[in-house]
Amino acid sequence: MESSIFYQEINNEKEVFEHSFKNKIPLLLKGPTGSGKSRFVEYMAEQLDQKLITVCCHEETSATDLIGRYIIKGAETVWIDGPLSKAVKEGAILYLDEVAEARPDVIVAIHSLTDHRRELFIDKLGETIKADPNFMLVASYNPGYQKGYKELKPSTRQRFIALSFDYPKADIEMMILEKESGIDHSNAKKIVNIGNKIRNLTELGLAETVSTRLLVDASILIKSGLAKRQSMHVAVVEPLSDDEHTTTSLKDLCDLMI
Repeated sequence: MESSIFYQEINNEKEVFEHSFKNKIPLLLKGPTGSGKSRFVEYMAEQLDQKLITVCCHEETSATDLIGRYIIKGAETVWIDGPLSKAVKEGAILYLDEVAEARPDVIVAIHSLTDHRRELFIDKLGETIKADPNFMLVASYNPGYQKGYKELKPSTRQRFIALSFDYPKADIEMMILEKESGIDHSNAKKIVNIGNKIRNLTELGLAETVSTRLLVDASILIKSGLAKRQSMHVAVVEPLSDDEHTTTSLKDLCDLMI
């Protein structure tokens, strides 16, 4: 079907997702920030005509947040389903973005959904729910950023099939910028060249390097009429670092190349 969401396939990931959905196998997406993981899930949910429920995990995300909780409503106590329970019951795609950031009890909660049982135990209700046939669990994490900090255990990773994402090759990345922002080919090429140059500057010690998302933002600003150099400064350089020496060096680089 024609999609309202633009996504450029890189390595047959669409077919992998379709087979994962069809065979009810959980899917793990691995890759750096801004490499298209979330966009890919949104695109595939639309392609499969499935409801998508996204949870952006952080260090305070708990199993209770996902499964549900009792709340006081008027004079009574009412149970409210969390996003995990809703997805299991409704047959939606549940996307746990940056799942390694969540508390350990989240991983425990999804274990029985990632094997042949495909069921969710809600201990506060004393109920076990069988997943709807269309329920699918997709999770993502950034192994580069979280290495040595918060990593998924091998026993957890082996409950999923996995796809690795990375920043696209230059010609594909240029096409993405042109499609997403409407920028001309000449400027798209310059922006991608800057991105790749910064990605290779390992001596700067950046926690995260330039994502395709940042390059798209810079392209949109340039297309809308903001000066090229300022567009690169605010969309690419400033989000990367707070260190004055680093940002000055990166701005000089952008000014030279744009």
